[in-house]
Amino acid sequence: MSAADATPANVLITGASSGIGEAVAERFRAGGSRVYLTGRRSQAPATMRDGERYLSGDLGDEAFVERLVAEAVAELGPLDTVVACHGMQGDGALTEMTLDRASQLLDANVLSVFAVLKHAVPAMRDGGGQIVLVSSRLGIVGIPGQVLYTAAKGGLIMLGKGAAIELAARNIRVNVAAPGLTETPAIEASFQRRDDPEAYRAQRAATIPMRRLARPEEVADAIYFLGSPASSYITGAVLPIDGGYTAA
Repeated sequence: MSAADATPANVLITGASSGIGEAVAERFRAGGSRVYLTGRRSQAPATMRDGERYLSGDLGDEAFVERLVAEAVAELGPLDTVVACHGMQGDGALTEMTLDRASQLLDANVLSVFAVLKHAVPAMRDGGGQIVLVSSRLGIVGIPGQVLYTAAKGGLIMLGKGAAIELAARNIRVNVAAPGLTETPAIEASFQRRDDPEAYRAQRAATIPMRRLARPEEVADAIYFLGSPASSYITGAVLPIDGGYTAA
């Protein structure tokens, strides 16, 4: 088996209770990885398999992050891959958003990921490994009404680039996935809050060159590529998974 064919043995995935994170866990399972999962929801995802562990908690709490990594290593052994798939969506006009809300968005989308990196990197295998940070297409381009969200996701991209340079000597690669609109329960719930959900869905899809939303498994496939030895000479990269949105 070549390095490009190898599957990471031990994988820690955050934000794995639903949506993209849940699909990422399923993709690594399918490749033969052992996964350790975390998310904000108290209930573990229904797709978990026998013997897997899920720890719920707040990644903004550094003590919880430290515990999470320690328990993942105790369960799996040294980590090969870390996928930081958690975050928080946030709308609000620039002049109307409170400083507390802005801080909450930055904490949830950047500082909590920093905490995961801080504690997970020392727990990775001596020979190196892979880290994937899941940002957003809105970390690449701006959009009215989501200024602080785009700032947070853009900051996450730069966190990934800086970490890639700092960790390269340890053979730890860090890359960033930037998904676009994806068919997740959270997105579906946001559509259902509209007066005409189907018309709004069509309107949003029309802004994407491929004229549709992504499927979670499509995003998960790209994250799996970045989080496996198949991308062995890629680090510090940002991979849009957005149907062409950021290319337009």
